[in-house]
Amino acid sequence: MDLVADPIPRLIRQIAFPASVGFFFNTMYNVVDTYFAGLISTEGLAALSLSFPIFFILIAVGTGVSQGATALISNALGADKRDEAFLYFLQSISFGIILAIGLMIIGLVITPSLFQLLGAKEEYLKLCTDYMNTILLGTVFILLQSIINAALNAQGNTTIFRNVLIIGFLLNLVLDPWFMFGGFGLPPMGIKGLALATVVVQLIGGVYLIAAVTKSKLWQPLHWREMIPKKQHFKDIAKQGFPASLNMMSVALGIFVITWFISRFSTAGVAAYGIATRVEQIILLPTIGLNIAVLTLTGQNNGAKRWDRVREIWIQSTKYGITMMLIGGVILFAACTPLMAFFTQDQQVITIGTDYLKIAAVTLCSYVILFQTVFMLQGMKRPMYAIWIGLYRQILAPCLVFYLLAFVLEWKLFGIWWGIFLVTWSAALVTWFYGRWTLNRIAAP
Repeated sequence: MDLVADPIPRLIRQIAFPASVGFFFNTMYNVVDTYFAGLISTEGLAALSLSFPIFFILIAVGTGVSQGATALISNALGADKRDEAFLYFLQSISFGIILAIGLMIIGLVITPSLFQLLGAKEEYLKLCTDYMNTILLGTVFILLQSIINAALNAQGNTTIFRNVLIIGFLLNLVLDPWFMFGGFGLPPMGIKGLALATVVVQLIGGVYLIAAVTKSKLWQPLHWREMIPKKQHFKDIAKQGFPASLNMMSVALGIFVITWFISRFSTAGVAAYGIATRVEQIILLPTIGLNIAVLTLTGQNNGAKRWDRVREIWIQSTKYGITMMLIGGVILFAACTPLMAFFTQDQQVITIGTDYLKIAAVTLCSYVILFQTVFMLQGMKRPMYAIWIGLYRQILAPCLVFYLLAFVLEWKLFGIWWGIFLVTWSAALVTWFYGRWTLNRIAAP
């Protein structure tokens, strides 16, 4: 397919659909982990929820660098500079390896203190550290899987990564119970087993992806010296990738903020939030595919200086996303209680999670507006806005709004749930108008 000439609605569907299918299985992967953690105890569920923000930082770094590399590679391809595109791919791998080693060391040192800050102690703390330390030891594999996939995304190929995520889900169904409960020569590892299964799946997926890249049109004869860090290329990758990573990290920090406020009320609230957000992610899955489509198509068309097509990409993908989330919101509102009950029999957790999901149902469309615009800006090599809106949406506004609603007005958990609604919608509207202003300014003759 020709990303700078073919009809845009068809291109969006061709890129977004495989990606959405893949991320459905990725979310179901997390659902499987949540299910097996629930077999341990409510504390096991809470440990997974408490560990998620730290795990999400690793995902954020890998995804952010991947998005930055995708923008650079796709812009180079759109400008017909294939050698430059391949060099950016190799440099992004080197960049990711160095970054992963640093994050692993820092994470192993600071995570116990972070868990204690969030209220974990005794067996609860042990479950958290057992899970997270194992994940941290596999940081290189977690980051590289996302970064290698950038080369495929930049070419509009989301089918390979879809296959990786489907295979990963199926492997996890086998590895989770095997590693948790033992057998066939392995001792029972409990919650460590869930983490080890994730590391193994990431390693296998990374090998599969690099094999696919070697068969793509991007691949050229490999000279290992091209992987030696180059100052300008590292600078370009950092400039494009770190704002996206920091934006996603702000999500992790935002989860810390939300978790801190929730933990003032109950451990059941923390467990309910962890389950409910996974349910919410399932509904939001189609927008992930649209995000990738917008980034890839904007990157190549921006490189080709086709700003009329960039505008059409943005508007059309946003329309698709809003339509899907209107339908998804109705489904979520109607089915929230049985969805919560699938993961836990704790009635208090079910009730709290149901309250959250009913409000989340009317928040879904705001995520579409927000993310489609941010990914358009990323594809246009203008990533810095993501940092500022991330700081507003995840840290500054929540601290103020949650405090006012939960404590001053004494709405407690309802104050946090409605606070998420208010903050997300305000961020989405501001971002939409900023994106329109930026595109009008660049496209002006």
